[in-house]
Order: sequence, then C-alpha cells, then structure tokens
Amino acid sequence: MSGDEPLLPARVHRPADLVRLFLGIVGIALVLALAAFAHGTTQGLEKDIGESTGRAPQLLANFAGLAANIAIFIVPVAFAIERLIKRDGLRIADGVLAAVLAHGVSLATDLWVADTAPASIRDALTQPAPTGGLTDPVHGYLAPVIAYMTAVGMSRRPRWRVVMWVVLLLDAFAVLVNGYTTPFSIVTTVLIGWTVAYGTLYAVGSPNVRPTGRHLLAGLRRVGFKPVTALRAEDSADAEPHHNDRGRRYIVTLEDGPPLDVTVVDREQQAQGFFYRLWQRLALRGITQPRSLQSLRQALEQEALLAYAAIAAGANAPKLIATSELGPDAVMLVYEHIGGRTLGAVPTEEITDELMAGAWRQVQALQSRRIAHRRLDGDALLVDRSGNVVLTDLRGGEIAAGDLVLRMDVAQLLVTLGLRVGAERAVATGVEVLGPDAIADSLPLLQPLALTRISRATLRQLARERAQREREQVLEAARAAKEARAAETGTELPAEDRKALKAERQAQKKAMDEALEGAREEDLLAQIRRQVLLIRPQAPIEPVRLERIKLRTLLSFVAGAFAAYFLLSQITHVQWGDLVAKANWAWVAVAVAFQALTYVAATMSLLGFVPEKVSFGRTMLAQVAGSFVKIVAPAAVGGVALNTRFLQRAGVRPGLAVASVGASQLFGLACHIVLLLSFGYVTGTERSSSLGPSRTIIGGLLTAAVLVLVVAAVPVLRKFVSTRVRSLFAGVVPRMLDVLQRPQKLFAGIGGMLLLTAANVMCLDASIRAFGGDLSYASIAVVFLTANALGSAAPTPGGVGAVEIALTGVLTIAGLPAEQATPAVLLFRLMTLWLPVLPGWVSFSYLTRKSAI
Repeated sequence: MSGDEPLLPARVHRPADLVRLFLGIVGIALVLALAAFAHGTTQGLEKDIGESTGRAPQLLANFAGLAANIAIFIVPVAFAIERLIKRDGLRIADGVLAAVLAHGVSLATDLWVADTAPASIRDALTQPAPTGGLTDPVHGYLAPVIAYMTAVGMSRRPRWRVVMWVVLLLDAFAVLVNGYTTPFSIVTTVLIGWTVAYGTLYAVGSPNVRPTGRHLLAGLRRVGFKPVTALRAEDSADAEPHHNDRGRRYIVTLEDGPPLDVTVVDREQQAQGFFYRLWQRLALRGITQPRSLQSLRQALEQEALLAYAAIAAGANAPKLIATSELGPDAVMLVYEHIGGRTLGAVPTEEITDELMAGAWRQVQALQSRRIAHRRLDGDALLVDRSGNVVLTDLRGGEIAAGDLVLRMDVAQLLVTLGLRVGAERAVATGVEVLGPDAIADSLPLLQPLALTRISRATLRQLARERAQREREQVLEAARAAKEARAAETGTELPAEDRKALKAERQAQKKAMDEALEGAREEDLLAQIRRQVLLIRPQAPIEPVRLERIKLRTLLSFVAGAFAAYFLLSQITHVQWGDLVAKANWAWVAVAVAFQALTYVAATMSLLGFVPEKVSFGRTMLAQVAGSFVKIVAPAAVGGVALNTRFLQRAGVRPGLAVASVGASQLFGLACHIVLLLSFGYVTGTERSSSLGPSRTIIGGLLTAAVLVLVVAAVPVLRKFVSTRVRSLFAGVVPRMLDVLQRPQKLFAGIGGMLLLTAANVMCLDASIRAFGGDLSYASIAVVFLTANALGSAAPTPGGVGAVEIALTGVLTIAGLPAEQATPAVLLFRLMTLWLPVLPGWVSFSYLTRKSAI
C-alpha cells in the first residue's frame, strides 16, 4: 500500500482552543466582577463554605494535604516520562511553556491584588493566613500545574483525567480546610491555569494528529476494501484546491474494481470557519444556519443524509457506499469515483448552454423535494467525462428547506454561472429550465450577504479591477483632451495668464467628468437584475433584509452599554440639588453663546472648500441638523454623510461634493494635529523655566514614528494605507487646486476650523468656570482636542462614553478636582450634544421638506 499526499503541517491552530481561551477570560472577569460588586454575597458564600469544610476531621485534612502535595508533583512528572517514552516530547515542551506563563500571570495577579485592586476583590481572594499575614490571591504552584496538565492533553486520556481531578480536588480541599485560601481564590487559580494553557496552545499550535493517507488505507481495509494507492485529489492534474472546511479528498485505487473517492474529515478541518459560521448564525435571520461546531458524528450523518436525499430526488450526486471512523479524531466517507473537473476548472469556451442547463436541472431536481444545497459555487459543480453536471459538497445542505433558502440557491447559481459566461447567458439558461417566475423570485436574494464566501471574494476582486479600469480610462481621456487642446492652440498656455489657466482647468475638469460618466460599468449583480427585468418587468427587486444585527450595531451597543455604566456610576455621586445651587449661571450663558458660535464656524470651514456658490444660511441649518444626525450615527460618519448629501442637493456634482467634504476633513485633521502638538508643547512648558518640549509630546512623536515604521515595514499594511491615501488624494487634490484659485475661500475654511476649535475650548472653559474651576487655556485645549479625537474614533453615536471618559480623566490629570471635573463635563456635553438635538431635528425636518438633504 502507498499514499501520495503533501506533507501535513506539524502544528495546527485550533479554533476550539481560542474559544476556550475566550471563555476562560470571561470566567475570570465574571469572578472578579462578582467579588467587586457582590461583596455581601461573596462573604456569605465564603462563610458557608468555611463552616462546611471546618467540620471535616483534622486528620483527614492533614492526610489530604500530604497526599495532594506529593501527588501534585509526581503525577505531572509521571505523565511526562510516559510521553517521552512514546516520543511525544513536543507536548511536554508545550506544557512546560504554559506552566511558566501561568506562573508569571499568577505573580502579576498577586501584585495587582496587593497594590491596586479594589478592597472588595482583595477581601474575596485573600484571608488571614494561619502563619500570619494574608494568603496568596492566586496559588503560585497550583496554576502552573493546571496549565501544564491542560496543555499536555492529560484530560484527553480517561485514566490520567481521573487522577488529575482527584489530585486537584484533594489539594483544594486541604488548603480550604487549613485556611490557606478562599473559594474565590481557588476558582480564579483554576481559571488562570486553564486560560493560559489554551492561550499557549493556540499561539504555538497543537501537534497535528490528522490521519495520513496510510491511516486511510488501513481504515478502508477494515471496512472490506482492498486499496492499493491513495492520491490526494488536489494533486491530480485537473483538480483545483478545495477549501479546508470541505475535508481532504483522496482518489483510491483498488486491487479489484473501479477506484473510489474518499473524503476525510477531522476535527481541525471540521472546525474551519467556526467563527464565521457563529457570526452568521447570530447575525442572519430567516435562514436556518447549520450548527457552528458540529461533532464528527453529526457531520458524517449530515453528509450521508444529504447524499441519499439528493439521489432520491433524481439529482446527479456521488453515491455513498461506506462510512467509518478513523480513530477518535477523524471520519471518512467513501463514494463511487466520478472522474471529471469542477466547473471552476472548465475553460470558459467549453461552458455551453447545454452544460449550464444541466446545472439548472440538478437544482430543479433538488428543489422539487425542497432540498437546498447552500454551496452552489464553482467547486461544488463537477462536470464528468460525459459532460453531465454532478452535485458535490452536500454537507452544508438542508432538507425540508424554506422558500427563502431555495431562492438563495437560485441566486447563487445565477452568480456562479454569470461569473463565467456573463449575466445574459446565465439568466437565459435559468429561465429555460426553471421558468421566468422562479428566476424573478430570486432577485431579492441577489445580494452579497446571500452568496458564498468564494463568490463574494470574486465579486470584490472584479469591483477592484473595474474601478482600476474606470480610473485609467478617465486619466487617458483627460490626457487626450489636454493634448487635443494643445494641438489646437499650437502651444501650452502660459502659466502667468490666470484666466487662460482657469479656463484650462475647468475644461480639464469637465472632460474628466464626462470621461467618468462614460467609463462607468455595471457590476455583475446589476447586470443580472437588468436581464431578469427585461423578461419580468414587474419582478420584485427590493433586497430581502437578511441581517438580524450588523457588526457596527453590535459594537455600538457594547460601547453604549459601557458608556451608560460609566455615566451612571459618575452621576450617582452627583448631588443635583447642590449642583444647580452652586452653578454660576452667568458662565452657563457664556457656554451657550460659544456653543452657538460653533455652528457659524462649522459653516465657514465647510464652505471654504466649496468653490461653487452655496447658501450660507442653509449650510448653517445643515450643521445644526448634524447635531441630530450624530445622535443616531457615529460622530465620524453622520456629519460627513449629511454634508455630502447637502452639497449634492445644492447643485454640486457628487464627485466634487465628496472631494469638498474630504478636503475639509483632511485639512481639519491636519489642523487638529498641529493644534494638539502646539498646545501640548505649551502645556509642557507652562510649569518649567526651560523651553524644551514636554515628555508627552516626545512620547507622542515617538509613538507616531513607530506606527509609521510598522506600516512601512508590513507589506499588507503599506498597501492598505497607500491605496486609501491615493484614492483620497485623487479626488481631494484637484478640488484643492480649484480652492487655491480663490484665496479668500481658503482663508475662510482654515479660519472656520480655528474658530470652531476656539469656540469649543471657550465653551469647555466656561463650563469649568461655572463650577469654580480654573485651568489654563492651553490645558483646556489639549483636553478638548484629545477628547474630540477619541469621540470621532468611538463607534458610539456622538462619541457617547468615550468623550466623557476622556474629558473627565484628562481634566483630572490636568489638576482639576474630580468634584469640579464631573459636573463641568456633564454641562459641556449637555451644551454640545444633548440640547442641540431638538433644534437639530427641526432643521433636519425643514431641510428634508425642502429637498435640501
């Protein structure tokens, strides 16, 4: 017997280890939270456990302690010797590394609890020791032992697992009875050892125990076959690489009889895509998602059931003839061999209408029995030597499927065929087999979220290529227009002739706009919709909402919950009656005035980068409306979208509107950085006689330099940043050339930015003075600029939570007492965030009625 396959990696990173790491961290956080916020409960629990363990005979406790102390060192050494005899030293090395890391984490936790942890946590994790002093919050020897035992895989062997738990329970019982620990300390120690072990295993990788081709041949002999060779299907000449979650494919030759197709699924491959499937299960609605992490037995039964159901429905599918386990970590499925190529490997010129009709007939057969395939991409459609289409990769399918999932299969096959032969032929063959109504009903599912990951990746690649072609065509058209004008005049226009130069630039801009309109291409999904609408003009095209929750919404919810907790914890300590009585209302009025001035400044900063004539009054109303928009959207997103929409409605071309807002944002960012560095420098020298820069500025510059070097050194990051910067400057730079022709516009824009910062700083200063505080303007400017940057980056609407935390923290660091910083921040946020919501809503409604946004 021989097996021919690529070498398997020596180590693999298991998603299950990462999940256990995350669960361990959550467990530690829950224990510490319970100790911090449920002090009475923890004391009562410790008292009950102490009374229960105190009734144990002292002789039994002493014996348990002696036995545990001996066994806790003997058992790991014995297991290590057993592994070394079996030449499995890598596991022992992993265990030793995990033990060292667990010991370090234990020491760090002990120092944290002793020095900076809240008193409630310290009381829950420590108690007076019988020998004097306090007990250790985390057992410095028990956590490394737990990490070692977990990392070496002792829990996977039944006998060793029993010994391990007996030793741990004996040790926990002994230290509890003798008063050397607390129950919360024991739980925290176990969780730290467990978490560090799985973190180590995921970081360095676990030894690969996947069965090889020789194991497969031995397994086939056990179920009655007589194999000779096993060749990985990926190694054959016509095969394409399959995705890891679809198992390893082998072509097995027998001593007598035709060859076999064998799929091997092990725990590592079966867990591929775990986090993606988990997110799909949580985020999508109306679709029955497969379990995020099935057992091997469930995966085997699922694929066998779908194979039999597909054949019973009349579809062409490989016939399953045997299944078996290959040890505890893998299973195999044996199919009759079907020679051929996947649709992705078939040349485009060989994809005929008859071939595509064959693919549609297979889908028709499945849907006649309400079976969904769920993976109809190019790798799942096999074209045999006779030209017939065979369905493979049935494991992700579904029986008794709903209408939504069946329509998803139709939409997916439209995209799969359209990517190869174009939308027109894909739609035509689908209509020929399924009829126009079935194809038209799939249009609401013709969206990226309903497609497979392979199709989405291909569509994104095509979109990038399409954008590149459009950009090249625009640049070529602009160059040709410039050369044509130069040929007409016979010479280049003199640079000193401002009118001629202005006319030249306007003509160039017009030519680029016309070229951009002519170079636009439809994406594949739009082409398919257009072809279907030619057949069924009344077909529904509104996409079905498949998302239950978006990732950004989830992040906003989590950040909002944290912000609400922070604000409530701050507000509960505020005496509102005394706060109102002590506030200086004259300074409150000053804060209101400066807040109103910010809208004038924001209007100036935007219009300064718009050469076209736009109403100042309506622009100011749009800035007021932004106060309402940023409550329902992240601060960095809502204002940009609103201003872009407003400029488009005001008659500015869409591309120029985006460029104007982009130029305003770019100059605002540069102004923000310059002001932050300048005021930081002044703040660092206020209390020093020297004029040297502050440590904060030096640290900030060094941090920025390190980030720039990291981005420049990593190719992926360098390409990511350069692509986006290039796309940004491609639209902003031509717009800036237009603005530079009107210096008064540029001065108004930059002046508006400076006035906007000054007005916000004065509003914050007035809020501080309203409660008797006093800080230098430079310090207040640094506080505001820092908080504003964090608020723009925060995913919460209006930067709620991030801005309050930053303002309060930086004001306290700057020397303002907490009893003055907290009400000052609340007043400032009331002025800048909450009070403008009502006038913002009125402005938003007015502009909407006037079709201005």
